[in-house]
Amino acid sequence: MQKFNIQKIYIALVPAFCIFMVGCAGPKPILYPNNHLKSVGQEQAELDIAECRTLAEHYVSTSVEGEKLVKSTAMGAGVGAAGGAAAGAIRGSAARGSLTGAAAGASVGLIRGLFRLNRPSHTYISFVNQCLRDKGYKSIGWN
Repeated sequence: MQKFNIQKIYIALVPAFCIFMVGCAGPKPILYPNNHLKSVGQEQAELDIAECRTLAEHYVSTSVEGEKLVKSTAMGAGVGAAGGAAAGAIRGSAARGSLTGAAAGASVGLIRGLFRLNRPSHTYISFVNQCLRDKGYKSIGWN
């Protein structure tokens, strides 16, 4: 009978969770129900929001965001390795604890970084809001 191994389950579930989180849509603008929104309808407004977001993604640089994700993952791995080594030393295997801690820390750092990536920058929000204003909408916030 095979021994239950929580580490293998954890290693299998973390990438799936990360992919799920990246696939989740981030915040989007909330539109004030002005005359333009009432005349075009919600379906057209959603299409216009999508168009403005696509334009913002094209014109607003996102190269710094990837670097932040790498740093967050590396920082999580370092903290996890240190904590895992300490816990492993108590249990008798600092090296194994360090590896387990590094894997767990990197996963936490990656997830934390993905949540931050999911939040649009102020420049991105301003770009989308201006695009929507140009189309006749009024954004009153993001949710």
